[in-house]
Amino acid sequence: MATNDVFNHNVPAESDFGYSQAIRSGHLIHVSGQLSLDETGEFRYAGDFAAQLEQTYINLDKVLDHYGVTRDQVISQTLYVVNLLQRAAATAEGNLAYFGDHRPVSTVLGVTELTFPGQVIEISFVVDTKLPA
Repeated sequence: MATNDVFNHNVPAESDFGYSQAIRSGHLIHVSGQLSLDETGEFRYAGDFAAQLEQTYINLDKVLDHYGVTRDQVISQTLYVVNLLQRAAATAEGNLAYFGDHRPVSTVLGVTELTFPGQVIEISFVVDTKLPA
């Protein structure tokens, strides 16, 4: 019987909303939408796309580190971007910088709003642990 491995940042939103940051099921890891929360669970950098993107990738790396996997094992990502047409170039630039030559499948959605006032980016991943690191 397979076991699940759950990861949390231990921030209040996890218990308040009832979710986990990531769950490993078999060889796949499903990562919840990450955003620019700091270590205490406070939302940071309202309206600042570049700063939010950087903190979001830091939080994604924390999840990957917990499972001992790398960006090269990310097989799928979904990005939610407020005012996507205005931020498309910056979104692409950030994605290329984060993944380098690796190319996971990607869905980018333009949305009107996200959870926090001033939140402009959220990213979720699926990771395959059987792929080479």
